[in-house]
Amino acid sequence: MACFLVPAAEAVVTTVIEKVLDSSNRPAKATKLPANSAATGTADSTADLSEAHGATAAVADASTNTGGMRNKIARKLRWLNIMLWGGSALLCLEHIWHGEVVPFPPFLTAMPDPVARAEMLHEMATAGVLMAVLITAAWGGMVAISTMIEKRNPAVSREAGE
Repeated sequence: MACFLVPAAEAVVTTVIEKVLDSSNRPAKATKLPANSAATGTADSTADLSEAHGATAAVADASTNTGGMRNKIARKLRWLNIMLWGGSALLCLEHIWHGEVVPFPPFLTAMPDPVARAEMLHEMATAGVLMAVLITAAWGGMVAISTMIEKRNPAVSREAGE
């Protein structure tokens, strides 16, 4: 009835984590100041804060290993997100096809009836959680295999852009 909501909830959480990891890997942009700025004392139309840029580059160089590791984790979390979102979307379509999900409130046909609601929650707690766990376990296997391949052949890591 609504078992697809459990993997979808996990997908929301992992997507947020992926975006946080991915945004922390991006280099800082150079800051520009307007002409005659008191901070620069130049009459240039825009002045590049080379000192600040140099400091940013030094911090980026110091955290190269951390950034590389975060990039790997974000890339592998993307795999999990694709699996979770894809599975949830297919299950949602299947539930729409069978009339269990409708395009008007309360959206789930089991919501108005207390007996059907209890059955729906039981299905979410059993089938939904089991699907989310199996998808995550399959992803864990994929990560383990890819890590073994990367350790065995370092050229594979370089080809992947890491």
